Amino acid sequence: MLKEERQRAILNEVALHNRVLLTDIAETLDVSIDTVRRDVKELDADNKLRKVHGGAISLGFTSHSARNENIYALDEKIKIAEKAMSLLKDGGVIFIDGGTTCLEMARLLPVNLQLTCFTLSLPVAFELLAKPNVEVIFIGGNISKDAQISIGPNAIHQLSEIKVDYSFIGTGYVDSLYGLTEFDWDIVQLKKAVIKASKKTVLLCISEKLNSQHRYKTCDINAINTIVTELDPENNLLNLFRDHDIRLL
Repeated sequence: MLKEERQRAILNEVALHNRVLLTDIAETLDVSIDTVRRDVKELDADNKLRKVHGGAISLGFTSHSARNENIYALDEKIKIAEKAMSLLKDGGVIFIDGGTTCLEMARLLPVNLQLTCFTLSLPVAFELLAKPNVEVIFIGGNISKDAQISIGPNAIHQLSEIKVDYSFIGTGYVDSLYGLTEFDWDIVQLKKAVIKASKKTVLLCISEKLNSQHRYKTCDINAINTIVTELDPENNLLNLFRDHDIRLL
């Protein structure tokens, strides 16, 4: 595989999943970790991604100070966020996860809608502060510099003491058989706590992530009440999820 092809494949993986590990890329491309490390270093120097310890993250995942044009599949994520609005009601208590799709949801919340919203994402919290009728409650803990979210036992403990009507979460990988998975063990523990703290859990997910999986399991697919994608709910790509007791939007 030529270097240009490798780097294009790396950028595609980073764009889709926001964060990737060098070891995973090396295995997928069947090249050495040193080769991948060099490619990632070059892409970082060209300002196409950000190199972090053991992996890489997308530029759209790291900068939320203004409207970010680096967000992958932005139109699809806006469509997902617009669909999620139909689940909100005045006076509701919700949780909004970190990640680019959830950030679009926070941006699109109607200014006249009264909500109590928990989040552990700094970018989401700052976006919610612009909504005059939303009470924002931040779940604190150690801050992940890469994901800009609270992680660790303090955050998990705080989540154990609440119960929200809906949690709106993202995921790195989702499969109809294996459920939701991630490569980051700390993120998995957080998402487990969020699901436990929710009466209903809504997955916001672009269709490219469907039928993918990684090493650490967040939950079975049946732990999700609603899946929101940019697709029409009757699209054949959703057939495998239709077999489960899950609402599709």
